[in-house]
Amino acid sequence: MISLSLILAAAPAAVPEFNAGAELARVTLSLVGIIALILLAGWLSRRMQRRPGAGGRRIRCIESFAVGTRDRLLLLEADGKRLLIGMGPAGMQTLHVYDGTVPDEVIPPAHLAAGKQPAFAELLARWRPRT
Repeated sequence: MISLSLILAAAPAAVPEFNAGAELARVTLSLVGIIALILLAGWLSRRMQRRPGAGGRRIRCIESFAVGTRDRLLLLEADGKRLLIGMGPAGMQTLHVYDGTVPDEVIPPAHLAAGKQPAFAELLARWRPRT
């Protein structure tokens, strides 16, 4: 019985003092470190996806357009030809093959080619819904 009372008397002395400020700082720094790691992983994944076309790639997606919830149109370029592909739940289907040379640039409208800026009313007219 005496030994049990000695153990119980010595137990509170063995517990170290709790420092709330140090614990709060440790938790805060840990949280900031985890958030920094998440941001770094996102930045690295975006950078890895943005790699320039690897040498020898002959197929690239020019544009993608969602027609419905599960249907898409893809404009692909392969070996200098452009293909319009339809994708849906049933699979893929070639809709059209564009023959001839691939245009380098889209030709700008006449007022932009001349160097003149369009009026504000013209810009609003482009965005107004047609009825």
